[in-house]
Amino acid sequence: MSINTIPGWLAGLEDEDLSFIKNFVLASGSLKEIAALYQVTYPTIRLRLDKLIQKIKANDTEENEPYVALIKKLAIDEKISLDTAKILISEYKKQIGS
Repeated sequence: MSINTIPGWLAGLEDEDLSFIKNFVLASGSLKEIAALYQVTYPTIRLRLDKLIQKIKANDTEENEPYVALIKKLAIDEKISLDTAKILISEYKKQIGS
């Protein structure tokens, strides 16, 4: 990978997520320090980190189908339920013959 190439998992993140990652690295991964920085509780930061991990995994998936990526993003952002996302992805795969 060249220096000018942004990995897909990173390109799919929002500015707010990138800022969180930057702060996380600068805090040497200390969730307590991040919680203090954002003025929220440790469990809130832990939940945010877990959601960020899910986003990265979804963006890094081998499935490069934009529709599937969109459905996963909607589920991670809690705009649709996980069960609904699974149904939509399953039906989509049936339609395209995967």
